[in-house]
Amino acid sequence: MNILAATDFSTRSFRALRQAGLLARSGVQLHVVHVVDDDQPADLVSIEKREAERVIREQIASVPELQGVDAHPRVVEGYPFDGILHAAKEVDADLIVMGAHRKQMLLDIFVGTTIERVIRKGDVPVLMVNNEAQQNYERVVAAVDLSDASANALRVGLSTKLISERGATLVHAFSALGKGKMYVAGADKESMARYIADERQRALTEITTFLGSSGLDGERWAIQVFEGEAMETIRGAVSSIRADLLIMGTHGRSGLLRTLIGSVTEESLRSLSVDILAVPPRA
Repeated sequence: MNILAATDFSTRSFRALRQAGLLARSGVQLHVVHVVDDDQPADLVSIEKREAERVIREQIASVPELQGVDAHPRVVEGYPFDGILHAAKEVDADLIVMGAHRKQMLLDIFVGTTIERVIRKGDVPVLMVNNEAQQNYERVVAAVDLSDASANALRVGLSTKLISERGATLVHAFSALGKGKMYVAGADKESMARYIADERQRALTEITTFLGSSGLDGERWAIQVFEGEAMETIRGAVSSIRADLLIMGTHGRSGLLRTLIGSVTEESLRSLSVDILAVPPRA
């Protein structure tokens, strides 16, 4: 397994580097990459590249979580997200680890942060680290929507051992489509509650069937289904379980609509303080 840790030498990146070091135990190769802006004089680019490699080597030698890790410095030129994706392809990375990036408000709405662009344009799972490094993720939540992307995200979580033997809590949001009609028709509270309970059981059955058909039914899952919007459900589950990792599959949508309104994954990246593993469909 190859892990690529992207750093811009910020505090956020340093947390991600430490987490990558903990994940890179047991013979895993860790590649630490920094991207130098090439839109400047060549002499300055050369100086910045030498300095970046020096700093990376110092961190590899001094950071406790990197001791004993097979770590390699890598400095590339270009735009941050392009450089990270290029480096990931060169080292055949199985996982990219990055720190949460400082938001730039309006620019982020139309273009996206570096980590969002890496996820959007790449085909490698990305772990965004928000919190201090931890040896193991103990309380893992995975958002599941019965898609191939969700199944793939669970497989990646298992193969990278981000989902440990303790398993994970699978969270699914369902819509009770007939609820509005029943309300208009004047249905009583008991009938409404019975209908929603039936819909919840149907959703639970669908999740169980989905896991079986995806070859994932042999794992340790705690399944929770909630009526409501996906983002509301995810936020509530992360909070109530006090999750330290959220796993999500992305759906590879593109175009102006996605740029303007975002996806559930991008909203989670921007608004939740938990570490997030975002897995693209091709990972």
